[in-house]
Amino acid sequence: MSNIEWTEQTWNPTTGCDRISPGCDNCYALTMAKRLKGMGSAKYQTDGDPRTSGPGFGITTHTDTLTEPLRWKKPRKVFVNSMSDLFHARVPVEFITDVWRTMHATPQHTYQILTKRPARLPRVLDRVYETLDLNEPLPNVWLGTSIETDDHARRATALSHTLAAVRFVSAEPLLGPLPSLELDDIDWLILGGESGAGARSLELQWIADLLAAARRSGTAPFVKQLGSVWAREHNASDSKGGKPDDWPAELRVREYPQNLRAAA
Repeated sequence: MSNIEWTEQTWNPTTGCDRISPGCDNCYALTMAKRLKGMGSAKYQTDGDPRTSGPGFGITTHTDTLTEPLRWKKPRKVFVNSMSDLFHARVPVEFITDVWRTMHATPQHTYQILTKRPARLPRVLDRVYETLDLNEPLPNVWLGTSIETDDHARRATALSHTLAAVRFVSAEPLLGPLPSLELDDIDWLILGGESGAGARSLELQWIADLLAAARRSGTAPFVKQLGSVWAREHNASDSKGGKPDDWPAELRVREYPQNLRAAA
């Protein structure tokens, strides 16, 4: 199971990644991979480039993990690759196709895939769908992108060019206002401040502005947490600022896309 508020299960058919933008600076997965390598975990023995990655965090595919969801009988929301980016350039298209094959075989689950590389989505998925002889997006697969500063708001535009049952943006860690973010083709918006060592601060006005933008576009907003800096400054009951009871009332918003609200 998962402690991430907006999902229920994590599934990591690939592990490892490379930092490409400021939101990656304090990557929790990179830190965890180093710890797991030291513990001898078989999935985290490949080192990445020390300039952009680290010990145990080199891109690795795990064929033996592909069948895990087949054993889960109860329907659940599944975050795909909490410890990697499925659309990293070094993940073979053939392996991504195998991931899609598993998701196609398990329609009882809803899969949430998050990438910082949405420009790859259309061309990669064209090949995946052609191989699997699929004519339309899988209804149980949500595709999302991470956006931490306005310099990367264009990722949402790239995502909007991809066919998907649900498109979502994760603005976490939110490191500044996002005035350029276009939400008209985005179904779901996750908002969150940074947590952990070295966390950077969040201004609540950034959240308020994005909630207003989501209302105008009909995008479902989900405020995940207000971050460690806010939690410390306000003596919050949770070190990540993740307890809505501690927040201003107008920020206590946790919605899902309309077509799955009943299942949430």
